Amino acid sequence: MIPCAAWLTPLPDQQPLLACLDNAVLWWGLAACGIAQLSKLVIELLLHRRWNPAVLVETGGMPSSHSALMTGTAAALGWQQGFADAGFALAAVLCFVVLYDAAGVRRAAGLTAERVNGLVSDPQQPPLKQNLGHTRLEVLIGSLIGPLVALPGLVLVGSPLQIAQHWGLLLP
Repeated sequence: MIPCAAWLTPLPDQQPLLACLDNAVLWWGLAACGIAQLSKLVIELLLHRRWNPAVLVETGGMPSSHSALMTGTAAALGWQQGFADAGFALAAVLCFVVLYDAAGVRRAAGLTAERVNGLVSDPQQPPLKQNLGHTRLEVLIGSLIGPLVALPGLVLVGSPLQIAQHWGLLLP
């Protein structure tokens, strides 16, 4: 087990950028988020028959990329450090907060914005953004995407640094 103080400083033989590139937990969590976000574009294309790249930068919708990011990162951290590790416990608690917020608070804010937009008749008043949160199904699907992307990536592929070293782009 690595002491907490060791997390704050890069390994002696690595520069900070290389240490960051060697953090497979981070990169596979981000990959899960990216895949979830890209799947919104595919869903938009298949269900609505339109090319709408704006969904790549919008909040809300199917699936929740925030949920994929959090569950993928938490699962990868648990796999790497151990599920009894305090770091995994912290990641899991933060994950629960984000999932609750996405399906509860942010969803309610979006529904409120929808009602307010229905009351405003002033054409000069721009409408409030309504698609802020997620349904429980969107959160659930995002939550499943996270570990399904992050765990195989962590175990079978490794970090970007390991990939670069494997392909001879960096010396080991």
